[in-house]
Parts: sequence; C-alpha cells; structure tokens
Amino acid sequence: MLTYPDIDPIAVSIGPLAVHWYGLMYLVGFIGGWWLGTRRAKRPGSGWQPEEIGDLLFYAALGVVLGGRIGYTLFYNLPDFVAHPLVIFKVWQGGMSFHGGLIGVLLAVWLYGRRTGRGFFQVTDFIAPLVPIGLGAGRIGNFINGELWGKVANLPWSMRLPCSRFWEYCNGRTTGFSPPHQPSQLYEFLLEGVALFVILWLYSRKPRPTMAVSGMFLLCYGIFRFSVEFVRLPDPQLGYLAFGWVTMGQVLSFPMILIGAGLLWWAYRHKPAGVADAG
Repeated sequence: MLTYPDIDPIAVSIGPLAVHWYGLMYLVGFIGGWWLGTRRAKRPGSGWQPEEIGDLLFYAALGVVLGGRIGYTLFYNLPDFVAHPLVIFKVWQGGMSFHGGLIGVLLAVWLYGRRTGRGFFQVTDFIAPLVPIGLGAGRIGNFINGELWGKVANLPWSMRLPCSRFWEYCNGRTTGFSPPHQPSQLYEFLLEGVALFVILWLYSRKPRPTMAVSGMFLLCYGIFRFSVEFVRLPDPQLGYLAFGWVTMGQVLSFPMILIGAGLLWWAYRHKPAGVADAG
C-alpha cells in the first residue's frame, strides 16, 4: 500500500496570481502536440507544412478548453452550473470532460478544414496521434488535483489518502488516512496517454485509408475509458446510472467504440487503390 504524496495543486504562487499544475498539464499537451505535429508534417508526402501546425493547434486548443468545460457542465455538473453560473470559468479547479473536449475539437477541425480547403477526416487523421500527449498530461493533472479516484482495493499500488484533504473519502474525518483507493488517474494515464500514443503513432507511420486513423483513435480510447470506469468511482453528483455499475463515462464512451469500429470498417472497405493494408 502506498500513501498519496499530497502534492499542492498550485505549482507557483506570486501574490494573488496562482499557476496550477492542472493548467500546466494542458500547456504540456499543447506544446507536445505542436512538436509532434511538426515532425509529422516534415515526413515526405505528409501533405502538410510545418508552419501550418501552429494554426491547427490553436483551433484545437480552443475546442479542447471550451468544449471540455461546457461538456463537463452539461454532462456532469448541470445543477451546480444552474445555481452558480460563474463556476464554468473556474477551470483551475478541474472539471473538464474529454467527451465535451472531443466535440469541441471536432467542431474546430471542421472550421479549420473549411478555411484551408482540407477534408474533415484528412485533418482528424493527422491530429489523432497527437491527442494522447494531452490526454496523458491531463490525467497527471487529475492525480495532482486529487480527483477521479478509483474504488477501494487492497493492492500493492493502492493509495491511502490524507483525511485532512480528502475528508469525503474518510466519512467526514479530518485526521488520519482513508482506506486504500486505486489510482485510476494513473491507469488512464497509462492507457489513454502512453498506450494510445504508441498504438496511434505506430499505426499512422504507414499509409492508411482516410478515416482509419480517426477510427482507431475512437475505438481504442472508447475501450480504454469504458474499461477503467469499472474501477473508477462514479462522479458523486451522478452516481451509477443503471444496474449498479453503468457510469456516465461508459455511456459517453460506448458510442465511440461503435463509431470507431464503423469508421475502420468503412475505411478499409472503400480504400483507394494503392493504400497499404494494416500490418
């Protein structure tokens, strides 16, 4: 059993100005995405110029932040928003929805494609392998924030939480430690960040039919997220939605699995002549 290191969510504080680790993780994701996108653009036959990546990431960043925050409010926190509308601006407190961010990015990509004369899936296939960098960094931000814990389990890597900070996991106690919780944020870091990046980066190194890389992203992320939800505690304001185990994350991820599998099927069924098969 491990003890949570209880990292201060504020990385740097100068007077009234506080820089949170959660926000810095988003910055890491955007910088990492820009660097990897520039590398991809330099590949022979990529169809992209390195100088285009900055504009693409600007559109994506707006989609992530706006879509993620609005999505969290609509999917997970609507009653609190109705009671306190200004809570939507408190991004530093956490509370970003991946699925909302995905919708925001898709809208931003559509606008970018219209402006640059590129097809929607031409853009999503290019950007999909860059996304896991931001996802992984975001999960580290969740861990530092001390949110999205897993269920209680006596595993060697489970973490007991200091009740002075996590009283809600201690039956209201403010001293001592909670029962050991699984660090589901780190599970998601390994799956949505590391594993998904490796899969997409290797898969996209060979020519693929249009839609295939996007489909692989949706399929793998959906499976990873759906699986982790079995050990992650549900959002307290929602609880389980059905059967004593279905969570909002699973409800939102299951369509991604279906759409991802459908895009892959369609991509290879209608692939242009000369495009390599997966392998």
